Formats: sequence, C-alpha cells, structure tokens
Amino acid sequence: MGGSRERVLARVRAALSDVPADEPVERHPHRSYADGHFEGDTLEVLVDRLLDYKALVERVPESELPGRIAAALERRGAARVAVPPGLPSEWLAEASVERVGDVPDAPLSSMDLDATDGVVTGCAVAIAETGTIVLDASPDQGRRALTLVPDYHLCVVRSDQVVDGVPEGVRRLDPARPLTWISGPSATSDIELNRVEGVHGPRTLEVLLVEADG
Repeated sequence: MGGSRERVLARVRAALSDVPADEPVERHPHRSYADGHFEGDTLEVLVDRLLDYKALVERVPESELPGRIAAALERRGAARVAVPPGLPSEWLAEASVERVGDVPDAPLSSMDLDATDGVVTGCAVAIAETGTIVLDASPDQGRRALTLVPDYHLCVVRSDQVVDGVPEGVRRLDPARPLTWISGPSATSDIELNRVEGVHGPRTLEVLLVEADG
C-alpha cells in the first residue's frame, strides 16, 4: 500500500512541477440556493428534494406542531411509538399513542423496536441541496438503532436547522458524534434494478417542517 501511495504522490508532484509555489489558489465562494440558483427559497428546495425521494412532507406552523404530529400518527395508524429520551413532551401532547421510551440505562432491544409502529424524533441539520436530514444522537433523536429498526420515522425539522448545501451542514455538525445521514426512506435496488424499500431502515419517512408563526 505504501508503494502505491508514493507512486500517486510522485505523479502529483510531477504534474505540479511547473506551477510556481506562490501562485494564488482560486477559490469559488459558496453560492446560496436561496439567491436564485433554484426557483423558490431554501425550504422549498428541501421540500422538493424530500418529495423526490418519496418522503412525506408537510410545512407546519410552530403553534400547530402537536396537532399535526397527532394527525400524522393517526393517519399512519400508529398506536405504539418509540421516543428518544429528550423528545419535547409537548410534541406528543395531543397524540393518543403509547409512548415506548428508549433510555440509556434501559435501551429497547431490536425486537422491542420492531414491535413499535414507528418513532418520532427531531434532527440536527437538514440540507436543502441534497434533501438530507442528519441525526447526531442528541437527546431529541436518540441512538442510531431507534431510527433504523422501526418501519416508520416521523422527523420534526425546524426551519432554522435547514441549510443550503453540504459544506454548511458539515460545519454545523460535531464529527465526534455518531452521525446518521438520511436522504428519503431506506431504499436499494436488487440485481434487476428493481427498487426495494425498507432494507436498511424505515420504509416510510415523514417530515414535519416547522416554521415560526407568522
């Protein structure tokens, strides 16, 4: 492996041999997706990407969030819902569901999680450019298994957590934390390129995009 590395570096040095050492590096500033690169604003771009990934998406006024969560769970027919230890209690205040708590000193087993009808979490960051939601195991999101085993994931995303592109999203994240990057429901393709959902995680991702009341 070391020999291959040295050969690659030698080729790079040879290619740069005629480049002055003090030549300035041309840098292209990051362009916001809200400045007209796409039609609509950053939140609209995120919604468009999520819908393209076959996620369910709804823009929600902050004051209506508990009611919208309750309505989403009722539509899903969810009766037993897994919740991370730090999920705001008011989020489920209007939902008629059994809350199955997952806490560090008594974590739910994979069988316990599989027996639930879904999971409700917050998020760390959402990236409009790629339609990606990032979880970092904060208290309102819980450990990774919590969002990988249940078949349905209802994720609450605040508008101030949405960024334009990946570089800005990465800057907001702590690389030392366990990060889960979600771009739509879990899906893959079989050998005949038929789409198969639910192999690596939830088959249904529903996103409530929360905006401050007008």
